[in-house]
Amino acid sequence: MAKINLLPWRAERRERRKREFFTHLGLAAVAAIVLVLLWGFWVSLRISNQNDRNAYLKAQIQQLDAKITEIKNLQQVKDHLLARKRIVEKLQSSRSQMVHLFDQIVQTIPAGARLTGLKEQGDKLTLDGVAQSNDTVAKYMRSIEASPWMGPAQLVKTENVHSDTNTPYEFELVVTLGTPKTDAAGETPAAGSSSAAPAVAASTAAPSAGAQPVVAAASTSATSTPATPAETAVADPHAASTPTPAAEAPASAAPASKGGARP
Repeated sequence: MAKINLLPWRAERRERRKREFFTHLGLAAVAAIVLVLLWGFWVSLRISNQNDRNAYLKAQIQQLDAKITEIKNLQQVKDHLLARKRIVEKLQSSRSQMVHLFDQIVQTIPAGARLTGLKEQGDKLTLDGVAQSNDTVAKYMRSIEASPWMGPAQLVKTENVHSDTNTPYEFELVVTLGTPKTDAAGETPAAGSSSAAPAVAASTAAPSAGAQPVVAAASTSATSTPATPAETAVADPHAASTPTPAAEAPASAAPASKGGARP
């Protein structure tokens, strides 16, 4: 016999599907919430990690800034020390320049000119003076240019002031200072050193040149005239203790020449 279900099964199936739908919907909502929470936790971890890295980078940047400041201070100290070193080297190289400069000023100025003032600024020397004529000024410029310690001279002005003195021309020169090149021995040639060297050489060579004639004259006189015991002692101390027969013969012959030979 066939069974016929007259119950509302469609409604029951609809209710079952509805419950399944809400169940799935609840599970999906719970899963979404869990995922959102997990994502938020992960993002917060990333943010905290990045904040830690930023803090580390800031600390390193501060350390580098401190080191950069220290390096700048050391660079300033280095520049200051190098500047002092250059000044010391310049003073060391030109410590005798002023002495030679005044010596050259005295040697180069001609007879018809005199200086009224001088001013040094760096490697420039300004000379103010008076002269008898423009020819004297030109001669003074040529003497300056021939000096090893004073470079080229530039004429700023020369003017005839029509004064009653014998130096009516006022002039102004700008001279470039210089240092002569050192010679092979490493010494700077001074003024007049070239003329002094031959004189010293001549005075040094004079005794050696005259030594041989003195010896020759002494030997000639020794052969022609017998030497006394005192001269023999001066010439040769060992000869005084053992006199030679040649030295004794004139001593015995001397009385014979005055009083004649005795029988």
